[in-house]
Amino acid sequence: MNMDPRLSTGVSGLDAVLSGGVLPERSYLVRGGPGTGKTILGLQYLLAGIEADETALYLSFEEPPDNIIENAARLGFDLSGIEFLDLTPSGDLFADPRPYSIFEPDEVEGETVLGRVSETIDRLAPDRVVLDSVNRMEALTADRYQFRQQLVSLMTRLTDNGATVLFTTQPTSETPDDELQFLADGTIELDFGSKGRTIQVTKFRGSGFQSGSHTVQITDTGMAVYPKLVPGNYEREFVAETVSSGVEGLDLLLNGGIERGTVTVLSGPTGVGKTTTATSFAVEAARRGERAALYLFEESPGTFRHRCAGIGLPIDEQIDARTLAVEAVEPVTISPDEFADAVREEVETHGTRLVMLDGISGYQLSMRGEDDDIVTELHSLCRYLNNMGVTTILLDDVSKVTGNTEVTSHGISYLADNVVMLRYLEIEGELRKAVGVLKKRASDFERSLRAFEITDDGIVVGEKLTDLHGILSGTPETTDPP
Repeated sequence: MNMDPRLSTGVSGLDAVLSGGVLPERSYLVRGGPGTGKTILGLQYLLAGIEADETALYLSFEEPPDNIIENAARLGFDLSGIEFLDLTPSGDLFADPRPYSIFEPDEVEGETVLGRVSETIDRLAPDRVVLDSVNRMEALTADRYQFRQQLVSLMTRLTDNGATVLFTTQPTSETPDDELQFLADGTIELDFGSKGRTIQVTKFRGSGFQSGSHTVQITDTGMAVYPKLVPGNYEREFVAETVSSGVEGLDLLLNGGIERGTVTVLSGPTGVGKTTTATSFAVEAARRGERAALYLFEESPGTFRHRCAGIGLPIDEQIDARTLAVEAVEPVTISPDEFADAVREEVETHGTRLVMLDGISGYQLSMRGEDDDIVTELHSLCRYLNNMGVTTILLDDVSKVTGNTEVTSHGISYLADNVVMLRYLEIEGELRKAVGVLKKRASDFERSLRAFEITDDGIVVGEKLTDLHGILSGTPETTDPP
């Protein structure tokens, strides 16, 4: 018998939520509606036991083992090491109005269910057991009191014999499972809603756990859990130095650049040059030998690389040197939890020092309609990156082409240590651009607005626009000479 303080659930992300896994020789309730992944979770839990040289038993009250094995094979699960006990009632049993009891000598296909369960427990001495599902078990007993007594007896028999048990329920208004939650040492809830599949631990005796709702994905290889990012759990020492943009005029505006481990928001209308400006920071970091990761929510990597080549940003060279990573993100297929997990993996695996998100409007689509969540999710991600000493650049579109005094479109300015504005200007019937710094927490900065241009050789930040007034209106006028 495995007496390790924790047993893996077979789902790494769920183990993280459970502070390392479940505690041995206890029982855990897995509850959820149809199709939420209860059986898959149970199978991965048993397979993790097989990998640890433990014995595994699946008590099936609802689905014949042959069906379970066939469906599991489609996920690549080899269940040959799991012992199945088929307790599904036959058609004759459903036609028989007499109550059914696993602890009474009622005959089921010629032998008592009690005898079959007891014989299997004695013979196998299982370390891990999945009971799926107790709803069917309840349906076959005389009343709820008898059902509860039988379930308590079964759980006690199993845990007293050294087993750690997962049992599943599918609660409905007709068959609630509130009482069963009191019987279990822990409760794991699976759900499927407008924001996709989720998992939540609501009870875990003898241990702390990560609260809240976490993202679940079920793919053709099984279940994966992406825990909510808790920034306070992560920290890395770093030097709070100033890092250059690689653009002389922009560095002048920023008093030398931006500080490592800070968040910078580049704000401006579409096409004004936000991506190019942020990429300059990333390329400059790569030139210093620091890895940068760019996440594109609104553009393909091919288009991005082609565009950079046309303005003198050598990202192909940096990509080949693995100091620059460019990743396309499809926001409608990924949740904020999954994205945060990918960023965390990038930072902790590669030691990445700069992260760019292009842009916030694309990231918002991963909220799946929950607009209020964007600040919360970005706060967690940015605070984590701060703690790890990563320089973060967020690109935010504002709605108007000219004359827009809106700083950010999603109320995220409070997250930013630095805010750089890029704006269009209409001067004598020609559309031009300007750049200015609105906010910089770590140092002073130049409060002038300067001309901004993207050329074949890259970004050019020109002279101060001292001869114009009303610049932020979008239609500035020439300052009258003294």
